[in-house]
Amino acid sequence: MKGLLVDYGGVLTTNVWESFSAFCAAEGLEPDKVRGLFRSDPKALELLRDLETGKLTEEQFSEQFAPLLGIKKHDGLIDRLFAGMQPDLPMIDSLRHARAAGVRTGLISNSWGRGRYDRDSFGELFDGVVISGEVGLHKPQPEIFHLGAERIGLEPADCVFVDDLRENCAGAEAVGMTAILHRDTNQTLARLEELLGVAVR
Repeated sequence: MKGLLVDYGGVLTTNVWESFSAFCAAEGLEPDKVRGLFRSDPKALELLRDLETGKLTEEQFSEQFAPLLGIKKHDGLIDRLFAGMQPDLPMIDSLRHARAAGVRTGLISNSWGRGRYDRDSFGELFDGVVISGEVGLHKPQPEIFHLGAERIGLEPADCVFVDDLRENCAGAEAVGMTAILHRDTNQTLARLEELLGVAVR
C-alpha cells in the first residue's frame, strides 16, 4: 500500500458517538437520541446529508434538527454536539510517521458545515484533502473516494482507508481500497503497519 487516507471525526479525534451521548446527557435526552435519529429517521439523515454537502448552512441544519431532538435551543447546536471530542494524538502522529516514510497521506471527511478542523496542521499531515461540503459529495459515495485517491496521486487500489463507520469502509472497499474499521487506536496502528510496511508509532 502506497497511500493512507483517513476520516477526521472519530479517527483523528476521540469517539463521535460518545460526544453525542454526553450532549444528550447535558440536554436531558436519552443517551442514544442523536445516534438513533441518524440511524432510523429519514428526515434526520436527509438534513445531515444536506449539511455535509453544503446544501444547508449550520444555522439552517440546527433550526430543523433541534425539533427532531425535542429541544428548543438551536443556537450553537453543532458546537454543543461536538464539545466532547478531543484530538487522538497517536492517530495524528501516525500520519506524520507514515508521510516521513514516503507514504502519501490524505483526508476524506464528511463535514458538518464549517467543520471543526485543525486546518493549520493540514500542510504537515496531508498530501491531499477532500472535505464533503467543499466538493458537494459525501461518503460513502464512490466519487468521493476516487477524488481522495486522485488528490494524493494514487489509484484507489494502492490506498488504505480508515473510518469509524462501517458503511464508509464498505464504500471505500467498493472502489478497490483496503479499509480499516477504526474501533481501537492500537489495533488500527498495528494494522496500518502491516498494510503499509512502515512504522507509524
